[in-house]
This record gives sequence, structure tokens and C-alpha cells, in this order.
Amino acid sequence: MSVRKALVGKGPGEYQIIHDAPIPAIQPDQMLCKTNAVALNPADAKTIDNSPSPGIGGYDFSGTVVEVGSSVTRFQPGDRVFGFVHGLNADNRASGAFADHVVATADVCCKMPASMTSNQASTMALAFGTVGYAMFKQLGLAMPGSETGERPEYALVAGGNTASGRMAIQLLKLSGIKPVVTCSVSASATMKDLGAVATFDYHSRTCGREIKNFTRNTLVHAFDCVTTADTMTMCFEALGAKGGRYIGLENPPTRVKYTRRDVTVDWVQALTLFGKPVKLDGVYGRPASPSDRQFAAQLYRAAERWTQEGLVRGPDFQLGEGGLEGLVEGIDDVRKGKVQGYKLVYPIA
Repeated sequence: MSVRKALVGKGPGEYQIIHDAPIPAIQPDQMLCKTNAVALNPADAKTIDNSPSPGIGGYDFSGTVVEVGSSVTRFQPGDRVFGFVHGLNADNRASGAFADHVVATADVCCKMPASMTSNQASTMALAFGTVGYAMFKQLGLAMPGSETGERPEYALVAGGNTASGRMAIQLLKLSGIKPVVTCSVSASATMKDLGAVATFDYHSRTCGREIKNFTRNTLVHAFDCVTTADTMTMCFEALGAKGGRYIGLENPPTRVKYTRRDVTVDWVQALTLFGKPVKLDGVYGRPASPSDRQFAAQLYRAAERWTQEGLVRGPDFQLGEGGLEGLVEGIDDVRKGKVQGYKLVYPIA
């Protein structure tokens, strides 16, 4: 087998199905997987709209290992896995998830627990990478089970009912840090079930001040899973008098960024976890970071353990129809904001 069916970038805002996408010889640190399911993320729309590439799309997959590279020791053919891959990669067109076979980097994959379905597993790897990198590398918080890193009493998760927010709540709780969460009133019970010690209605004009009072003016860390001017302003209001650290999922709005000079501002570019240059335009590009690749290997080994032990569960999801062909409509629904509070998952035959 030398070719595969795949959904690739055609141009700005457009994907297309091709039936002869090449399967390259796998590198020593890679493995070839038969795809079982893929999950959609906002990046699937944002990247094709803003930084289109003729590469294979998609970031989140689950599958069965077919072949492993010479340096791969954690996996073997037949293993059920889930992983994060670099979709629409201008530097490597073969690396995306939207294909019937995926070429994956072993360091950013996990074995699936026997109790987990392929559909659920496909929703988890990008969230592990994004949240783990943001909290344990960029914010400097202590990873669960680690003796190093900061372990404050509280950390704020803005947008708790997003896939990243739900993951952040669970990982903070595992680290012994109390998650304080913004969400809608209707999502409050779910957030507390995941581990939130308190929830605050993001619609409230006094939300930031309420959080500041609850945390006794001591809050130092804020993770913004929405990253608008409004959510960033709220996070700045919630952080304590001594300042702190704020990190978002997007490039933060400049007009808010400099309203508190005592707050260090950053945002997540999880693609650096592959340890290679991120060749995207403007602020989205990054130089190669071998230390981020080392961190990824540590993070995904830990994530595999947390998943196997049932300590972390994935987001809600709904199944889409039509396999690879159906993804185009699903991506458009994500683009238009129709997918809220769950992920769209597509089984791949």
C-alpha cells in the first residue's frame, strides 16, 4: 500500500478529497496507523481559512498501529492508539489526521484504554497537548505527580465548558490545585463534577470581581480558553493585587494586554510540541524547540497513564456522518459556531 484517501487543502477556506495521497516511508520516531475516527477542532476551520496548505488536514485521531519506526518502543502493530498530528502542515503535507491512514509521531500518542471507544479517544490528544503545554510548561504549574513547578491554591479556567476548559479543570484537580471556573449557569453542575471548586457566570458584569473576592485577592494564574477582549478583561480583573500570569488559546487582544503591566501575557501554540519549526505567518510561526519535544514525550506518557487509570475523561461528542467526505460540512459548522459544548467526531471506514 503506497497511497491513501485523504482530505487536503485546496485553497483558502476549501478542502478536497483525493484518493492518491502518498504514504511516505515512516521515520524512526513515527508510526503508521489505520484511522478509526477523527475529531474536529476550531483549528480545522481557522487554519484552512487563514493559512491554507495543500497538506492533509486534521489534528485529532484514533486508530490501530500498522507499522512502527525503528526507534519506537512504546507501541507495536495492533495497538489501539489516539494522537495529535500537525494538520495542513506546509512543511510536511503527509502529516494530517484526515486520511484513512495516519502517519503519527509516537511521542504525541497514547495507547487507548480497553474501556474507551475509538470515537471518544479521538477527542483527547490535542486537548492534552494544548492544556498540558499551557499549564505545565508556559504557566509553570506542577504536573500531577511532579515535585517541581508551582502549586498555588487556585487557578482560573475561563471557558470551562470548552474541550480545553474541561481538560484543564481535570488536570488542575489532579495536580492538587483548585480550579475556579467561568461558564454558563446551566453548565455549573458539570464543571463541579469535573473538579471545579467554584463556578462563576461569565455573563455577569461582576464576574472578575467575584472571582477576585472568592480567591481572596491571591489569584496568580489564569488560563483563558475563549480569548476575547471580554474574557481577557475578566481574567485581568480576577487576578490578585500582586499580578500574575495569563495565557490564552489565541493571540491576545493588544488593547487589553497592556492594561495591567504586572500581568505576564502569553498564548498557546501547541504545534511546537513536535520539536520542529512551525512555518505559519506572523505571530503564529515558531522556531524549532527541542525542549518542547522533550516535554511532549513526558506529557503524553503521563496522559496515557491518567487515561488508563480513568483519572481524565474526554469531552462530550456527537457523531457526524459521511466519513472523510462528511468532514467538509462539519468543519463549516465549526466555522459558523454551530458546534458548542461538544466535539464532532467522524468514524472513518
